[in-house]
Amino acid sequence: MPMIDSRITVRLTDAQKEDIKSELGKLIATLNKSEAYLMVGIEDSCDLWLGGKKLDKGAYVSVSLYGNAPREAYDRLTGQICDLLSRKLDIPGSAVYVTYHPVSDWGWNGQNF
Repeated sequence: MPMIDSRITVRLTDAQKEDIKSELGKLIATLNKSEAYLMVGIEDSCDLWLGGKKLDKGAYVSVSLYGNAPREAYDRLTGQICDLLSRKLDIPGSAVYVTYHPVSDWGWNGQNF
């Protein structure tokens, strides 16, 4: 039951959003999760500031998941997300924040797990 929610400063086409969504669907396996229940949110054209400066190219990515994953898996996924945003959108890793939110109570389809 993972959710990857992204705020990105640059404007994206629908094709770019679909491409990033598909890539994130593959990368979620790093946390031993499946794309089958992955929800992805992409909000583009966001204003983000880092260190008091407005970013032309930057991103904040929040990863929530039911349960937990090893720290090493979080480290790997952070690198993979930064690489993805660099390759696809020319956003440098130094302008990307990634946070992780393990959740013990997660609801879906009218009930909680």
